[in-house]
Amino acid sequence: MVEREGISEDTLLGGKVRLLQPMAGHRAGTDAVLAAALAGPEGGEGIVDLGSASGAIGLILAASLPDARVVLAERDSSLAALARENVALNGFTDRAGVAEIDAFDPAARWRETWPEALLPLGQAGLVVTNPPFFDDPRARPSPDPGRRAAHMMAGGGLREWIAAAARLLRPGGRLVMIHRADALAACLGALPPAFGTIILRPVLPRADADASRIVLSARKGGRGPLAIRPPLVLHGPDGRFTPEAAALHANPVEAGPSGDATARRRRPRP
Repeated sequence: MVEREGISEDTLLGGKVRLLQPMAGHRAGTDAVLAAALAGPEGGEGIVDLGSASGAIGLILAASLPDARVVLAERDSSLAALARENVALNGFTDRAGVAEIDAFDPAARWRETWPEALLPLGQAGLVVTNPPFFDDPRARPSPDPGRRAAHMMAGGGLREWIAAAARLLRPGGRLVMIHRADALAACLGALPPAFGTIILRPVLPRADADASRIVLSARKGGRGPLAIRPPLVLHGPDGRFTPEAAALHANPVEAGPSGDATARRRRPRP
């Protein structure tokens, strides 16, 4: 167990993933698990965790998909450094790397730190992202610098963030994004015209509550119709995780795919 001032070592997936992350500010939790679980990744593809922070989503996918190549893309240098440590801590250095990039910079600047040998830039089969939620300038910023940076978009908005994801994807690749449910209209409006085969899955804190999150999947060049999957309910009347939510936290990729009908997950190579 790593002990360092201001840094905690936590675990995900029942201890399968070790995660160094700041003790203050935004910390990985259910949103990261849901984004990974509901991505429905296809085995063997290149994956980018855009806005990765210390790397929770990408690490979950790397642990769940032994033949995936994963890039953790993060602009904050201290978080990118933690992401590099986490890649090594989990033994993923042969198939995971870190790109210290700002989503709002021109793609040409991304090449300065992009691990091209691991995954050629612009050739990801899947980009998963948990973007800053509160890009509305009227929103009250958090007094904590780390939480404020995670929640507020500096340098652009949701449209530019999704455009960055689009530049990372190969033709036919998929974007999977988790966001506030009340931002659904903004999410759909920010999608470039080239994206189709949109799949939405609402996430409810309880069966009798409104959705608090929405997981959106869209395929670059997809032409399928928009589909809305049955909602995922996180907690039962007793406050505990529902069986489905508990399964997602234990083994997310196997328990909760939401890929479109053209996606077929391949078994890992022996």
